[in-house]
Amino acid sequence: MSYVNNLRMFVRVYELGSMSAAARDQRTSPAVASARISNLERHLGVRLFNRTTRSLQPTENGRLFYDGARRVLDAIDEAEAAVMDVTQTPRGTVFVAAPLGIGRRVIAPHVPAFKDLYPLIDVRLRLSDRTIDMTAEGLDVAFHLGQLEDSALKVRLVADCPRLLCAAPAYVARRGMPADGAALVADRHDCLNLRFPGAREFQWTLATPEGPRRFEIAGPFESDDGDVLTGWALDGRGIVLKPIFEVAEHLRSGALVPVATATPPLPVQLSCLTPHRRLRDPKIRLFSDFMAARIRADMAARVEGLSLPG
Repeated sequence: MSYVNNLRMFVRVYELGSMSAAARDQRTSPAVASARISNLERHLGVRLFNRTTRSLQPTENGRLFYDGARRVLDAIDEAEAAVMDVTQTPRGTVFVAAPLGIGRRVIAPHVPAFKDLYPLIDVRLRLSDRTIDMTAEGLDVAFHLGQLEDSALKVRLVADCPRLLCAAPAYVARRGMPADGAALVADRHDCLNLRFPGAREFQWTLATPEGPRRFEIAGPFESDDGDVLTGWALDGRGIVLKPIFEVAEHLRSGALVPVATATPPLPVQLSCLTPHRRLRDPKIRLFSDFMAARIRADMAARVEGLSLPG
């Protein structure tokens, strides 16, 4: 397996553009990563990367070798997956990414139950509201909340997620109850927005009688963590746009109330993304099927019996 390990290291160094990042990805040290690349270069008799103290760039030979190495590793993964499927003993590690709120509430709580069912499968869960690159981050499964651009990934719809605008009663008492999106802008309401470097959405798209419309909103607070925004809303600091299941407990208790209900946010979809080359891997299929069923049941339970305007 040493040659295969060298190939895997080469592919991750190529994709991540960093020896140290590839070492972390493969759970080893930079020294081991460098040694594996050197061994591969000696075997091939060519240099695969040009290295300096500040950069690492693939050579022409490295670029040519990458496509072949990627195909070899995909073939090995498929062969191993086929054997595991036949023997019904799926094993290995599933690398998963999810948005913070979704991950904390309806994915992470079910990971231990999945592990109990499939003790030979490990799960590595990464939570972030930032846009992720599945290839660069070596992910097998990613959950995405929102509209998807054209993608080469396999997309599986998990659940439709209605959303709403809400605020604490204290905020409404202080600033008034906005009827719609136009009032948010005209009355300069404090809107709590999810923003991070590279974020594209700096407006709220709301449903109006004339169709979807974007409203330029503003406010004193922004964060790249949706749960931080919820905390600020509970503290009476402004209006937040959230999937209903994320704030259902606060709506049920009255800690948050719906606002601007004449123009609600458009619903979004929660999708499960998988690279096509991973589809035959039984551990990926098992994890996706298990989580899709658990997430749908969890979301339904959270909003059951909740009465909302409209």
